[in-house]
Amino acid sequence: MDLLEYQVKEWFGQIGIPVLPSQRIDHPTDLKRLKIRYPIVLKSQVQAGEREKAGGVRIVETTIDAIAAAQNIFNLPIWGQLPEVLLAESKYDAQEEFYLAVVLDTALCRPVLLGSQEANIEWETAGEKIQHVVVEQEFSPFYARRLALKMGLQGALMQSVSDIVEKLYQLFIQKDLDLVEIHPLGVNSAGQVMALNGKVRVNERAINRHPEIADMAAKMIVRRDGDKKRNGLLGNWDSLEMGGKIGILGNGKGSVLTTLDAIVNASGKPGKCINLRHLFMSDTTPTTFSDRLVSSLKTLAEDRSIQVILINFLGTIPQVNQFPEIITKFLESDRSEIISPVSGSNGNKSQQQLNLPRLVLRLAGSEFNQVKEYLATLKISNQTIIVVENLDEAVKEAVRLAKIPVVKKGNR
Repeated sequence: MDLLEYQVKEWFGQIGIPVLPSQRIDHPTDLKRLKIRYPIVLKSQVQAGEREKAGGVRIVETTIDAIAAAQNIFNLPIWGQLPEVLLAESKYDAQEEFYLAVVLDTALCRPVLLGSQEANIEWETAGEKIQHVVVEQEFSPFYARRLALKMGLQGALMQSVSDIVEKLYQLFIQKDLDLVEIHPLGVNSAGQVMALNGKVRVNERAINRHPEIADMAAKMIVRRDGDKKRNGLLGNWDSLEMGGKIGILGNGKGSVLTTLDAIVNASGKPGKCINLRHLFMSDTTPTTFSDRLVSSLKTLAEDRSIQVILINFLGTIPQVNQFPEIITKFLESDRSEIISPVSGSNGNKSQQQLNLPRLVLRLAGSEFNQVKEYLATLKISNQTIIVVENLDEAVKEAVRLAKIPVVKKGNR
């Protein structure tokens, strides 16, 4: 469960992470009673990325301009979501910006501290741009200082960043989080640090251990269920359902959303989109990346509207050695073996079954070299598999395949 920014900032302030003066805005007229000085930044409070590009972040200098901007933002959908709340925040002039996070690595089953001198990155696909420190034993300030040193920080700035990393870890543990990040951490000309934006992902199975979070979750579910047709969010917070013919599997939210954008720009129609990086909300026991890959392929195969599955894996994945076997078994299976038999009005099973969705794999990274060589030798009757390294090429192939009529098997 992802929190909204204003909720994250409240948690940051409570634990001692520096945040800017801000005010929740439920209606444009609330700006007439604003308690912070202009200029301010108005931010749309939605659980979607790229708010600034979409026009959901505006800098204003007067009350009249603020009310007009707020009216526009309240009526601006971002990834299909309309905000119910805006955040009004003091403007901050940052001279430097950093990225900090604490994340639960599901492969290592340990918390990992992340930091980078580049602010505009996605931690799942950042590669060498991001530094990490695995918290292997009981946490101590040593881990935070080690991360700051690996980021190349010195002096007072190193101490300030270390202190914030410690507080991020405290929040991570106290609230049973899967992820807490500051994106970005701003540093002004006086060397003062400020959390300019943040993200928190709560572990769904821990929600009921925290009454305040359970209350927040209940309100989100009511709002989400009421808006499901409008914004397309599934019960799984790491998934989207767009209604098209091309299903998407990715190893991070960044890779999923990038693929979705590319398909739309290529005049394709995305369908279900699933991020395999984290455990699913529906998981009742811990799962591996391979488990989630198998279950997601089955989910997409069960959906008769999905004609193509586009897998976009960038960098590396856990259990990469199991990947070829999973793909091979999927291609050798039959859709009738995966989906429940469809009964007609007379109770007889359907006499026609569709082939499995065609597969397009975009695999970028040296760890996939052997995988690509193996998959290139596969020859599965009546199945299509395309393996490429370039995302644009993968998207082009997926869109092309989605336009080919579905072949039905003969009567049985």
